Amino acid sequence: MDKFFVSVSPHITAKHTTKSIMLEVCIALIPAVIAAIFFFGFYSIFIIAISIASTVFGEYIFNVIRKKEHTIKDCSAVVTGLLLGLNLPVTVPFYVPIVGGLFAILVVKMLFGGIGRNFANPAITGRIFLVLAWAGVMTKFVPPIDWTKGFDEGFKFFSCILNGGGSEIEAVTSATPLGIIKGALSSNVNGLLSGENISLLDMFLGRTGGTIGETSALALLIGGLYLGIRKIIDWKIPVVYVATVALFALIFGGVEYILPSILGGGLLLGAIFMATDYATNPNTPIGTIIFAFGCGFITVSIRFFGGYPEGVSFAILLMNVVTPLIDKYIKPPAFGFVKPVKVKKSKEGNL
Repeated sequence: MDKFFVSVSPHITAKHTTKSIMLEVCIALIPAVIAAIFFFGFYSIFIIAISIASTVFGEYIFNVIRKKEHTIKDCSAVVTGLLLGLNLPVTVPFYVPIVGGLFAILVVKMLFGGIGRNFANPAITGRIFLVLAWAGVMTKFVPPIDWTKGFDEGFKFFSCILNGGGSEIEAVTSATPLGIIKGALSSNVNGLLSGENISLLDMFLGRTGGTIGETSALALLIGGLYLGIRKIIDWKIPVVYVATVALFALIFGGVEYILPSILGGGLLLGAIFMATDYATNPNTPIGTIIFAFGCGFITVSIRFFGGYPEGVSFAILLMNVVTPLIDKYIKPPAFGFVKPVKVKKSKEGNL
């Protein structure tokens, strides 16, 4: 007993810190950033950089004004800016990621108390705000660039820096895979994958229109696998989310809608990197399954029956709002609690 020392808590420490988790997420998003540059050129990294700078600056200024401890060192603002940038089209003017980044950090995160207290994922909410504020800009998608035309092709979208590129960009806009699906559903067209309407290989690699970071399923899966191996995310959320989308795409559309619904749009980006946000998830395993199932069902419902071809952002936001309700009714048992065993009495009333 002479060698037994009593020290102050904590006596059990976590393997990961907030900063290390955020850095792991940044590492996992590197393949998506590389894919963004390859398919959409150097303006994509410019948008991402502005988005990150806006979120970090917004958090720093908020703490200065409120005379609070600086929290930018935990890198959560960097992750928010990175995810927001990857959720934007490559044709947005420079001020769009600035406004979106400041809204995500100041309104959604810092006004609610900072990291861990936000009611919804800041990047998702920032994207939805931008869609509502600049619907035309946020729904203008272009096909990937053609590097065979020369190195200058990588700089073509810098023409969008002030006004979104104007008529020059309007002339090359194209339908996204989800836009094609939406059109097929509206027209009751059979043979969705016939001809060259949708190429599953292009969707898997990223050679399609869409936001900067959502088009390459391969890059996102690499990042998701990394986070799973590092035990940063709960695998149940992305797996149940994607499986639910596949199930209801089969029910509402048919077999040929399953893979396009999984590979198209922001499903993998949302399921792996945003639906898994610690602060906005339920606290129990059953709760997380309900959360992920709800995200999947709402996503497919909006895609198939709503006014937008994409529903991932709205689905995650709605389930973020429902999370406190899930936690209220699905609670983990108290530590040490043992359910009492009922003892049956004999007919004579004896044990």
